[in-house]
Amino acid sequence: MTIRSTKKTKMEYSLQEPIGTDKEGNEINLLDILGTDGEEVLNEVDLRLQTKKLYKAIDKCLKDREKVIIQLRYGLIDGDCKTQREIAGLLGISRSYVSRIETRAIKKLLKEMNKK
Repeated sequence: MTIRSTKKTKMEYSLQEPIGTDKEGNEINLLDILGTDGEEVLNEVDLRLQTKKLYKAIDKCLKDREKVIIQLRYGLIDGDCKTQREIAGLLGISRSYVSRIETRAIKKLLKEMNKK
C-alpha cells in the first residue's frame, strides 16, 4: 500500500530541494540549475496555478452563453480575442447584450475566485 501512495509523489520535486553539491561543497538546488531568477520561476508557477483555477471557475459557475462570450472575448479558445461587436454578430444578439452578459460573467468569476 505504501508503494502506491508514494508512486504519485515520486516525480514531484521542490525548487529548493538540494540535489547535490558544487566544487566548493555548497549545496545546489533546482533553482540554481534552472539559471533563472527564483522569483521569476515562482511567479510563473503561481500564474499557471491561477490560470488553472480560473478555468475551473469558468466551468463551474458560468452558464453556457456566458462561458462562450468570456472565451471568445478573451481568446481562451484559440488565443484570438474578439470584440463585443464581433461576438454579437456570431451569436446573433446585440452588442449591448454581449456587454451585459460579459459584465455579469466577470462578476460571477470574481466572486468564485475570491471564495477560496
